[in-house]
Amino acid sequence: MNITLLGTILIVEDSPSELELMSHYLEESGYQVIQARGAKEAVEKAIRQRPDVIVTDVVMPGISGFELCRLLKKNPDTEKVPIVICSSKNLEIDRLWGMRQGADAYLTKPYTREQLLRAIKSVVI
Repeated sequence: MNITLLGTILIVEDSPSELELMSHYLEESGYQVIQARGAKEAVEKAIRQRPDVIVTDVVMPGISGFELCRLLKKNPDTEKVPIVICSSKNLEIDRLWGMRQGADAYLTKPYTREQLLRAIKSVVI
């Protein structure tokens, strides 16, 4: 089976099960996936591998997904890469704060495969 790749997505998620689930959804849908288990690794991979979209969790050890957004948007190498925050923090204030930090979309957990794909497609225009 020959799948046309739709693009490359960097997933930043410290939960192995969540990382696997998201990777599975995206790879099955035709995306190439790069995995990072934390923000520092994510910044290095984003600069080196130039993903089309970054999907990040918020609650992670060390640097949060909100801080990661700010770091990526301040860096000339990654400032134009769309970011989707995917978090269990589902209050409106969390969503607004995420957008203020530079996120282009905000998805709450639990999510369906369709919701994940829709969020990614909404930022790749």
